[in-house]
This record gives sequence, structure tokens and C-alpha cells, in this order.
Amino acid sequence: MREVLKMSVKERERKAYLEMVKQGKITIKQASEHCGLSYRQGRRVYQAYLAKGDAGLIHKSRDQQSNRKHPHRQIILALYRDKYDSFGPTLASEYLLKLGYSVDHETLRRWLISEGLWIRERQRKKHHPRRERRAQFGELLQIDGSIHDWFDEGKHTCLLNIVDDATGKTLSVMDTGETTAVIFKALWKWIENYGVPMAVYVDLKTAYISPKEGEMSCFQQVCKKLGIEVIKAYSPQAKGRVERNHRVYQDRFIKALRLAGIKTIKDANRFLADEFLPDLNKRFERQARNPVTAHRAVNGIDLNQIFCWESERKIQHDWTFSYHGQLYQVKKRMGETIAPKSTLLVRTHLDGAMSVWHNDEAVNVISITKDTLLHQNSQRNSRETTTVSKAIKHNPKRDNTIFFKPSYSTLQREKEIQAGYAMPYGH
Repeated sequence: MREVLKMSVKERERKAYLEMVKQGKITIKQASEHCGLSYRQGRRVYQAYLAKGDAGLIHKSRDQQSNRKHPHRQIILALYRDKYDSFGPTLASEYLLKLGYSVDHETLRRWLISEGLWIRERQRKKHHPRRERRAQFGELLQIDGSIHDWFDEGKHTCLLNIVDDATGKTLSVMDTGETTAVIFKALWKWIENYGVPMAVYVDLKTAYISPKEGEMSCFQQVCKKLGIEVIKAYSPQAKGRVERNHRVYQDRFIKALRLAGIKTIKDANRFLADEFLPDLNKRFERQARNPVTAHRAVNGIDLNQIFCWESERKIQHDWTFSYHGQLYQVKKRMGETIAPKSTLLVRTHLDGAMSVWHNDEAVNVISITKDTLLHQNSQRNSRETTTVSKAIKHNPKRDNTIFFKPSYSTLQREKEIQAGYAMPYGH
């Protein structure tokens, strides 16, 4: 069976000139000039042609594996198809490195494109001018929630995300929706970790900004207590850092949850705090231009009394008030120091507990029902009736007016008569 050789156009041209040298029609020097070779190289090529024929003109690395070829290409592509389908090249290369396969993300990108596994769609967006980052860590926080199908189950939940404008450091908490409660939890955790920031950048959702002119939302009230400036964002592009951060989470966090087999909000929050956020901040956090932090220390502030919902209630003459359909009564010892119709401040905390305050002092209350209140009133009336009956029984001729005292105006007139300021009765 005859051997088949693959020759390029350049190699076929050399064969023609070297055959003419062999026949004595031209010299080696002339053939070298036509082939673009030096005289010494031309002699080496001619000697190889005489020794091996056409095979001596073929490049030695033809049909050989390149020394630069990645030894695990097929294994990596198989892993991508099985485990990391829909992962971007950069993220996939990071997970492959954890498995012991080192490949540059650009190399992986070329492989995936050649195999038809990756198509990058160009996204065209409206141009917005770039805003310079703030200089200090804690000078401005961008806060926003991302409503997304985080567990790939067709059910949308919320990932509340806080991003520092100067450094890009991020902190996130997952919950069922973008509510005041999850905003409180995330900001509380940030303050516990880093301190009180100078300002926050939020959109116009009612969880952040009250739609009524002259009123403040619960979030605005909390920021006012802590001395945090609330800046309104009138477009998503205005707070672009947190919006871009959502894309990072929707790419990386969903895949991390899938690989870890996490399907609940509780487990997702634990995974965020223990693994995902430390790794994400290590990769993407940058140094602020000013290394001095702009956060303020908490200085012993009870954050449980700050991050809460507040309502005012009027205390009634029986030292009771109603809150969310439930009747509460101030305990006797506290009731002696609080006048009826006084204003009480009722706070509902994140853990569901309730506390009552009057003039910055905690008030002890008990929850009662209307039946209990009616029973207390009937017992009190019964005791008063029994006292009067006993007094009349033991002193039948006693003046009963001691039990039915005259009005304030009558007593006052009698004092004026005794002092000579008024005429006696009957004049």
C-alpha cells in the first residue's frame, strides 16, 4: 500500500526547484533564492530531499500533537456539559480550578465557542455618564432588592443587596419579598459589622420612601434616628453599582445554590454568610481612595429599639389601650404614674416582640380580653357596693353624704363662704 503524504503549496514549489537542481538545470544557490532560503538552509533541504525524497520536504510536526495543547481539554468540555452548562467561561474556569483543572477563561471561551456551547449576545444599552466612586468606605451605600427565581423552582424570592459605593463590598440577605423587615435585617447586619454609614442610595419603592408628602416611611424614620442621609434614585442607572451587582448574583449565586443543593431561604442565608459573600468580596472588593472609613461607631445604641415599627396610643381611664385588635392594660404600679389620656409609644420589633414606652421609660403591660376587663369592672363595683352597705348597716343614722360626696363646685363654694368671699345659702 502506497503512503499518502500531505504537502503544502510551499513544499510543492520547493520540490519543483530541487528537482531542477537534481537534473542540473539550476544551482542550489539559485533554487535557494527562489524558495526564500539562505544558501546553507537550501543545502540542508536539498540533502534531506535526496535522502528521503518528498518526505524530507514535509514539516516534522505535521499531524503531531502540539506541545502547547491542553492535556485535559476533552475532560474539561465533558465536565462543562455535565455540570456547568449555562455557566460563563470565567465562572466555569473558577469552578474547574477547584476540581484541579487549570484553564484560562479566554482559552475556555474559545473552546466553548468552537464546540457551539457558548454564544455571547451583545447588549446595547442607553449611554449614561459615569459617576466617580465615593472616596471612603461607608460614605455611601446603595441598597436594592432583586426579585428572581433563585432556586430554579419557578417561585420568585427577594435577595436584598447592599453595596458600598467606594469599595464594592457587598452584603446580602434573602427573604420572601422586598419588605421593610428584610431591609431592617440587612442594614442592622451591616451596622454590626462595619458601623453606621453616612448615607444610603435607594429607589422610590414605598418600603424605602413614603409616597405621602411630609410623611416618612419606617425606613426613613430609622435612618433619621441613626443620622443616615437618605438619597433618592430616580432611575436604575443612578444606582448602577447595585444593579450590576444583581447580575453577578443572578449568574454566580444561582449556580452556587444549585451545586450546593440548597432549596430554602434559611439555608441560602447561611450559605451567603459562611461561604459565598466572603469569596465574592475577596474577588471583587477594591481599595477606597481614602483608607479612613466613614462609618461611625454604634456607641452602645440599642439597635433593637431602633429597627422597629412605632405607633402611638392613648391610654384610657381604666389604663388600657388597643393595639392591632388586642387589648392591653398597664400594670397597677406603672398606672399610678401615668395619667389617663397620656400618649404611649408602642414598638414592634423584628423578632415579633412588643414593647411600650412613656417618656423614654419602658412600661409594663399585660394583654387582656374584653371579658376580663368587664369582669374586673364588675368586681370593683361589687366591692364598692359592699363597702357602702356595711357602713349603712352599722351606722343607720349616719349621714350618707359621706358616701356620695358633693361635686367639686359645691365644696369650692363652701370654702368661699367660710372665707367671706361669698354669701351663705339662702341670702
